[in-house]
Amino acid sequence: MTVLAGAALGPGLLDPHQLISAFGLIGILAVVFAESGLFFGFFLPGDSLLFTTGLLVAEGTYLDQPLWLVCLLVVVAAVLGDQVGYLFGRRVGPALFRRPDARLFKQEYLARAQDFFIRHGARSLVLARFVPIVRTFTPIVAGAGAMPYRTFLLFNVIGGALWGAGVTIAGYFLGQLPFVADHIELILIGIVVLSLVPVVVEFARSRRGRSASTARTPA
Repeated sequence: MTVLAGAALGPGLLDPHQLISAFGLIGILAVVFAESGLFFGFFLPGDSLLFTTGLLVAEGTYLDQPLWLVCLLVVVAAVLGDQVGYLFGRRVGPALFRRPDARLFKQEYLARAQDFFIRHGARSLVLARFVPIVRTFTPIVAGAGAMPYRTFLLFNVIGGALWGAGVTIAGYFLGQLPFVADHIELILIGIVVLSLVPVVVEFARSRRGRSASTARTPA
């Protein structure tokens, strides 16, 4: 089976197949770690990268480690990334909310994660794993909001396992289906599009909420 994973997803680090072919398992773990808790890692291809990882493990292309080991290391990288995000939020969280917009940082991203966190509470750490951008900033917001560490750690591990191992395993088994193998570029694009749907929904809800608040404000 020939893999062209990510051919339509952009160059370099944004192309899962190219990233894996160049850096192997180390590159995968670095991206998962960065996207999970470093605020500048929000643009990295987490979902499509993990799906491609599972697919390549099944093929034995670029990755010759067993599936269980890859999943374990991915989960560890995801959990550690969120740990760093949480500690970063605890230390500099309030100052981060006052930070001006920059090329790789927008207050909108932080506000979106904060709204998501407030709406879903501790379980947002699990749900946010499946929402790009939000998953990067949610542990930072949890740290800035002084969420109890034990609560954070529990939901962090659950979310990291469900996302890290779940998406990788899905890629491993689905990638062996002839239809998926023959249309891998479209499948990966579909994953990216589907992963962005919650972002669009959250943005629309936020806009409606601000509009309603403005309408209720007396002139």
